[in-house]
Amino acid sequence: MQPDPAAGPPARASYDAVVIGGGHNALVAAAYLARAGRSVLLLERLDRTGGAAVSAQAFPGVAARLSQYSYLVSLLPKKIVADLGLRFEVRRRRISSYTPTVRAGRPTGLLVDAGDDARTAAAFRELTGSEREFKAWQAFYGMTRQVAGRVFPTLTEPLPSRDGLRDRVADRDAWETLFERPIGEAVERHFSDDLVRGIVLTDALIGTFSHAHDPSLRQNRCFLYHVIGGGTGDWDVPVGGMGALTGALADAARAGGAELRTGCEVTAVATDGTDAEVTFRSGDTEHTVGARQVLCGAAPRVLAGLLGEELGDPAPEGAQLKVNMLLRRLPRLRDGAVDPREAFAGTFHIAESYRQLEAAYREASEGRLPSAGPSEIYCHSLTDPSILGPELAAQGYHTLTLFGLHQPARLFADGGDDVREAALRAVLAPLDAQLAEPLADCLARDELGRPCIEAKTPVDLERDLGMPGGNIFHRDLQFPYGDDPQDRWGAATRHPNVLLCGAGAIRGGGVSGIPGHNAAMAALGR
Repeated sequence: MQPDPAAGPPARASYDAVVIGGGHNALVAAAYLARAGRSVLLLERLDRTGGAAVSAQAFPGVAARLSQYSYLVSLLPKKIVADLGLRFEVRRRRISSYTPTVRAGRPTGLLVDAGDDARTAAAFRELTGSEREFKAWQAFYGMTRQVAGRVFPTLTEPLPSRDGLRDRVADRDAWETLFERPIGEAVERHFSDDLVRGIVLTDALIGTFSHAHDPSLRQNRCFLYHVIGGGTGDWDVPVGGMGALTGALADAARAGGAELRTGCEVTAVATDGTDAEVTFRSGDTEHTVGARQVLCGAAPRVLAGLLGEELGDPAPEGAQLKVNMLLRRLPRLRDGAVDPREAFAGTFHIAESYRQLEAAYREASEGRLPSAGPSEIYCHSLTDPSILGPELAAQGYHTLTLFGLHQPARLFADGGDDVREAALRAVLAPLDAQLAEPLADCLARDELGRPCIEAKTPVDLERDLGMPGGNIFHRDLQFPYGDDPQDRWGAATRHPNVLLCGAGAIRGGGVSGIPGHNAAMAALGR
C-alpha cells in the first residue's frame, strides 16, 4: 500500500529528522528512525514512494506488473528484513546463467546450473573441450564466496578502515585480485575461453561504463558489489515484484510513526551544522520545516544543489539501457538442446564474450552506439508468476527484462526517440540471432494493439527518477571501507547534521537498504 499524496501543511513545524526522497533506502532510514521514537518527515517528489524499486503496469490494459527499473535483489541483509518486520519474500533462481554462442558453425551455449555441479561441468566440457575452465570457475568463485562471507556482514557494521577490511578478508591473493589490481588481470589469468571470460567480466560492468583493465578500478568496485550479496553472491527474485519490497518498507515506516508525503519536491536545504531548515513545494504551495537532522536519499550531486554548493565535475553518468517486455510465449532457441524455460530463468547473456564487451566499450567511447549491444536478460515470471494476472499466466505469457551494457548517457544526450530506437535495435539484433523465431512474433500487444516493449535510457532515468546522468548508483561506487574517523557509518557529509542515506553513500548501490540503515545508525548515534 502506498501513502496518500500530500495535502495541506506538515503535521509539525519541526522534526527530529527530515528524509529527502522516497526510494527504498530512504524508506529504510525513515523506518529505523521512527521505530526509535524520532519524529520523521519523508518528502518524495513523485506521487508514489519506491524510487527505482517499483512495480508498474507498464502496458495499458495488460494485467502484468513489471519491476520497471530495479529488478533483482542481492544485497538486502536479512537483518534489515528482521529489524523492520518486513513481510517480504525472495526466491532463489536454480539456473545461474545461460549464454548462447556458435562453435564450429553449430548453435550451442553454456548453461550454469547452481543446483547441479555435474551438469554444469558437463556443459563447460561440451563448450570448451576440457575440464580446465570449469575447475578454474570453481576456484575463482570459491574465492569470491569466501570474500563475500567475510565482507558482507561488515556492510551493516561501523565502517571498517582499509587495513581493517583487508585483515577481515585475510587472504592476500583475494585482496590483491579484487581490491588492488584491475579485475581483467585475474579474469585472463584464470580463464582461457573468450566466452567464459566475458561471463565473468559482466558483473564488473553492470551500470558502470568501464573496461577490464581500467586503472581507476571502478570495474572492480562494481564486481565486488555484484558477488558479495547475502554473503554468497546470489541474486534473488522479489516475490510480487520490486514494489512488494518498497510497499513493505513504506508500511514499516508508517507503522513506526513516520509521516510520508508524496508530491513534495524539496527545493532547498539550509544548515548551520546543528539545526536545519528544509523547504519543499507541494502543488502551488511552498513550505519550510525545521529539522535536527536531514537524511538525503537523493544523489550527492542533488544534495549539493539543494545546499547551494558547487556541483563539481565530472557529473555522474549512467551507462545502461533497460528494456521491459511482455511475451505471449517464450521464444524457441537455435540451441535446441536447452529448454527456453531454463535458459531464460537465470541470466541470459547476449553479445557478452570478452572480445565483444571490449568492442562495445570501444565503440561507445568513440561516441557510437555499440553495433552489437551486450545485454543480460531474465524472465521474472518463471520464478514468480504472481506478477501476471491469472488469465495471462494460464495462457503462458511471460515478462522479459533486458539490461543493456555500455550505453552511456552521452550517447542519448539529445533525448530523442531515434537514438533510443537505434539502441533498442542494437540490443535486440544479437538476441534475435540466437533465436529460432523472431522475438517480435512472441511479443504481446497492449489494448491499443502496440507491442508490449519499452526502453529506458539514462536520460529517461534522470528525467523520471532524478538520478544525475541516469547513474543507477548515483555516482561511482566506492570500496566498502574508509579512513575518516568522523565518518563512522559511511554516511557523512561536510555538515554534521546532514547525512547520505541513498546509493551515493559509501556502501551504497544496488537494492540493499544498507545505506538507509547506516545513515539511521549514524543519526541515532549523534
